[in-house]
Amino acid sequence: MNRTRNDCAGNAVSRRNFITVGAIGGLGLTLTDFFRIQSAQAEIKDYVSREGTAKSMIFIFLPGGMAHQETFDPKPFAPIEYRGPLNSIETSVTGVRVGEYLAETAMVMDRLTVCRAMTHGEAAHERGTHNMFTGYRPSPALQYPSMGSVVAHEFGPRNNLPPYVCIPNQPNEFAGTGYLSSSYAGFSLGADPAGGNFKVRDLQMPGGVSDERFTKRRRMLDVVNARFAELEKSDALDAVDTFYQRAYSLVSSEQAREAFDLEKEDGGLRDAYGRNTAGARMLLARRLVESGVRFVTLTYGGWDMHDNIQRGMQRQIPEFDKGFATLIKDLDDRGLLDSTLVCVATEFGRTPKINNNAGRDHWPKVFSIVMAGGGIKRGNVFGASDATASEPESDPLTVADWATTVYDRLGIVADKELMAPGNRPIEIVDGGQVRKELLA
Repeated sequence: MNRTRNDCAGNAVSRRNFITVGAIGGLGLTLTDFFRIQSAQAEIKDYVSREGTAKSMIFIFLPGGMAHQETFDPKPFAPIEYRGPLNSIETSVTGVRVGEYLAETAMVMDRLTVCRAMTHGEAAHERGTHNMFTGYRPSPALQYPSMGSVVAHEFGPRNNLPPYVCIPNQPNEFAGTGYLSSSYAGFSLGADPAGGNFKVRDLQMPGGVSDERFTKRRRMLDVVNARFAELEKSDALDAVDTFYQRAYSLVSSEQAREAFDLEKEDGGLRDAYGRNTAGARMLLARRLVESGVRFVTLTYGGWDMHDNIQRGMQRQIPEFDKGFATLIKDLDDRGLLDSTLVCVATEFGRTPKINNNAGRDHWPKVFSIVMAGGGIKRGNVFGASDATASEPESDPLTVADWATTVYDRLGIVADKELMAPGNRPIEIVDGGQVRKELLA
């Protein structure tokens, strides 16, 4: 694996004593929180991350445990108690079938990779979710950072936009910063883009404050800051100043504000995505990566279908299907798919047999995820489950291998060590390998 030594290791040492303000890793940061905590703890910078094939990533998480049998790994020839109540359909890739409610996604299968042998051992929602957001099994001794926070740590902001955005809010505690500084948390919108009169909190000028008045206030604050800087030479003041500069940049940048404005989109395209929760969130994700956000996390639906899985799928899949297929086509049409990694994941799959309530229960032994863009193969099925979708039959994909492959596409060396509390060096991913079979 190629590794590039960090020429700036001395800078990391000189910033070791930056102040840390608060502990706001919980459920996402406001704009104010996001930029205020610019403490540079003593993370080890052994290798410099360089932008990879994927310049951005959209992580679509389907919470609850999506059933692979009814979506991306149907078993049309299995006995009915395994096959389940739904039919399957052909896709744009010969011989590859998906669940019957994924009709639009079926037409873009030639641009996707479906991984049908994802596997881990965690059957509890929280523990499975931790795996898929961090690349690690949960540990009672340490909270690991999410992939979004690692990307924010390694690359920082671009085009006056936060590097990591959560739509609509940080979805769970495992999507946070873990042992990294809270300054690397995702910027939460504070509102659902599917709602009427959607506005992102903190991006609007306070009432009665014009652009001219805003600029005047900024200049006054600059004078005060300059005076303090003369009196107190401190890296801590530099850190706080960084917060103000980035906050001003985001609020005052028309380009940055427009990135969050769905009203700027053509009405026909909004209809194509769907004017609903899934469609609005995926369209906003595309606007954000197009404008420069490096990592977008969004969630959709509830997939914990212990009862009546047919009704649950009828309720959840159509919005997802429409929005996701349009996202893939839209990114491709704009020339962005090759530089944007898109992943659809869930915390685990569902039991091979339908239960007595016509649903399926938790099953981490094998499940499906989907990847596209960012240097991932098109029209590919990687791995397979056995005849009853009970366990991997070929090419099992571990969480560590998946996360390492994702980081590789983004240009991050996954065995790079960051500094955890107690001056403990911790690898971004422990023991994973890049699965080259996934790469274009």
